[in-house]
Amino acid sequence: MKNLLFVRCVVMDNASQIHNRIAYLREQLNSHNYHYYVLDSPQISDSEYDMLMRELKELEDEYPQFISPDSPTQRVGATPLEAFGVVEHPVPLLSLSNAFSNDELMSWHKRALNLLDGQTFDMVCELKMDGLAVALTYIDGALVTGATRGDGSRGENVTENLRTVRSIPLSLRGDAPPRFEVRGEVFLPLDGFNRLNDARAKEGQPLFANPRNAAAGSLRQLDPRMTAQRPLDIYIYALGWSEGKSMPPTHQETLEYLKTLGFKISPYNALCQTIEDAIQYRSDFEEKRESLPFEADGVVVKVNSLELQSRLGSVARDPRWAIACKFAPVQATTQLKQIEINVGRTGTLNPVAILEPVKVGGVTIQHATLHNEDYVKLKDLRIGDTVIVQRAGDVIPKVIAPVPGKRAGKETVFKMPTRCPVCGAEVIRPEGEALHRCTNASCPAQALEKLKHFVSRGAMDIEGIGQKLVEALFEAGLVKNISDFYYLRTEQLLTLEKMANKSVSNALDSITASKEQTLARLVFALGIPHVGSETAELLVNTFSNMDRLANATEEELIAIPSVGPKIAESITAFFRQRENQEIIHRLKEAGVSMEQAVSQPSERPLAEQTFVLTGKMESLSRLDAEARVKSLGGSVSSSVSKNTAYVVAGIDPGSKLEKANKLGIPTLNEQEFIELLTL
Repeated sequence: MKNLLFVRCVVMDNASQIHNRIAYLREQLNSHNYHYYVLDSPQISDSEYDMLMRELKELEDEYPQFISPDSPTQRVGATPLEAFGVVEHPVPLLSLSNAFSNDELMSWHKRALNLLDGQTFDMVCELKMDGLAVALTYIDGALVTGATRGDGSRGENVTENLRTVRSIPLSLRGDAPPRFEVRGEVFLPLDGFNRLNDARAKEGQPLFANPRNAAAGSLRQLDPRMTAQRPLDIYIYALGWSEGKSMPPTHQETLEYLKTLGFKISPYNALCQTIEDAIQYRSDFEEKRESLPFEADGVVVKVNSLELQSRLGSVARDPRWAIACKFAPVQATTQLKQIEINVGRTGTLNPVAILEPVKVGGVTIQHATLHNEDYVKLKDLRIGDTVIVQRAGDVIPKVIAPVPGKRAGKETVFKMPTRCPVCGAEVIRPEGEALHRCTNASCPAQALEKLKHFVSRGAMDIEGIGQKLVEALFEAGLVKNISDFYYLRTEQLLTLEKMANKSVSNALDSITASKEQTLARLVFALGIPHVGSETAELLVNTFSNMDRLANATEEELIAIPSVGPKIAESITAFFRQRENQEIIHRLKEAGVSMEQAVSQPSERPLAEQTFVLTGKMESLSRLDAEARVKSLGGSVSSSVSKNTAYVVAGIDPGSKLEKANKLGIPTLNEQEFIELLTL
């Protein structure tokens, strides 16, 4: 960061010093443009790039004598690749100036009002998607040319590749102009991006850093058949030019017209009457950005009237009638100081990145998941690297990619330890698995993580016992396995630091209440390898008590849908172990429920009904809501489809509610949902 950011002096009298700084910024930006647009291998985060570009623009505005035609501020993108033919854009594809705050958005609005002599205007707000801009030319209703933006005047001819994008119409419906061009953003939806990277990982290929790079790489395949294998999508955001037919007078009406011709228009667009409405639009989607099915890094605000757009015109290569207002960055660069190993409850060795603290999206990040050894190797991450870190909402931060250009030669390659860092036992990597495992079933790290899992939400949900208290109980020798929680006494808990009568009472009350948890929660809480919460539900629906499950054969287990040989073997092996048998016996003796009542048809009013929960509820946690639905025979899905019975919308519901409304799926607010559960 220090080499990228430049703190300008209050007074800079030396013209050569200013000129040198401008030259340096141009060199840096041109290099980063080449890596980003041509090589599809970014060297810095988007926010750092924006800061460099902003500084260069400010210096050139202040010292116009140093502006030159080859400055990055005088062009839009990168030089077209020679591997493709070149397409001349009859009307240049302009870039947009950036705003980074609501104040800057207000300033843009005031400048536009002044230029229009105070004439007010409405605006169209659109999400600024992280994809690749393209121009599509149609003649007599048929697609003839598809090109990338390139440098704004000339782009790469990727017509054959764009023909493979199924949301791009090859021929049009309705009354289209004889000749015209539309502009849009080609992008890779997040689920498609994840599938693509999973497939590349299995084949040992380098992973794409982000969906934008994946989309760019997909469009630049020399073989269109390769592009066709990737689930690219597009939203059309503008009419470039047209001949032979009059067009609607506003941007919004133009998009509606293009929609009638068969073009895909973003459903997230909104007409705003005031700048306050536009600011609210930006705020709403900054909060919802993680629930979107694609990556977006801001919003674009456009003057709706095309006549007013023409009057406002452009300055340099930026239109005055539109601006891009960025969201707070969710990516940043920092140093990967070390890679440490955490040992999980099933003995897995999990690499964790120890980072130089960096703020991402308003949160300071010091640790990030690295998944497994293969992930580290495929990313070519080295200890000491400068790396790009990404944070998505409340999800654990991830190291996306290294910045090879920052390497000084002192970086070291990570190697997975051959001995457990906690107990010293041998480490193995079972055939067909991505994770290494400690071979010591009595490893203290595994024991502690199993205890934490047992009390966690989704498992036994013992609210009065947090992670810190579990650690204290374990270190004091008061709890060695999960059954020990139910034999704790007041005098024992009072010996622990920061435990007073009230907190001890709360802890013991929570332990007592957990005895009535569902059998499915208990099975999940046992920590059987490969048995998650969904599998636990399936097991309990088949074997209604713990004894029947413990005595089940592998053949009986495999007969359950979604339970394969690996899971069946893990379950039978767990219940064969004498230590586990003793733990379950002690849980029974303590009064923990080992039965699940078999619901009669009349007790399962939600049978065969699928619910989707979106947004935050005030009276129920997400886990409790899901449990209530399942207890009444229903199921819960994470995505909306035509098979969804109801979408339950809490606070800030996001895109799932919008999709439900489009599909005509019934929706419930929180009160209606609770009433349905109590019928």
